[in-house]
Amino acid sequence: MVNIDWPSVAIVTAFSTWVLAVGTLFFLWWQTRQTQILNSANAVMTLRDKFDSTRMRTVRHHLSERLLKQAHEDIASIEVVTFFELIGTLTHRRVLHEQLIWEAFGTWITAYWWGLRHPVDWVGRIRTDLEDPLIFHEYEWLYNRVLELDRKALVKVHGHLGSAEAEARRILSREALLESV
Repeated sequence: MVNIDWPSVAIVTAFSTWVLAVGTLFFLWWQTRQTQILNSANAVMTLRDKFDSTRMRTVRHHLSERLLKQAHEDIASIEVVTFFELIGTLTHRRVLHEQLIWEAFGTWITAYWWGLRHPVDWVGRIRTDLEDPLIFHEYEWLYNRVLELDRKALVKVHGHLGSAEAEARRILSREALLESV
């Protein structure tokens, strides 16, 4: 007759059950994370399509021209600014993966923000006029995150960050040449 050590079997069974439960939870967490990244990537691709749409290209052209001419009072549409405000909100709340946003929009985020703040602080003026310091605060948060990601990436490659003004003017000059597709 076989003598079974039931307490040992119970301990092994309990331990195995815990390992299986923890493994299952870890797998579900990993699977959820992968789904979030995939959804974020799909959303970023949709946002890129909107950013490159005929309407948005026209608005980008208009805004970049006004910023380069320092004609901040002639800015007729804030569609680009609200677009980046929305992206900032979604990124800040971790709906969109910040690395994907940095790759897809980083250059434009920094160029337009710089143009809106230099040499005339258009954003500051709007905040003062409307007595609301939170206007475009998510875009500002996004700008600072993109700068931080730029610093990390560029310092590794070049050892320094380039001139923000020169980069912004270069990008805005290209944007001013946009034509509707």
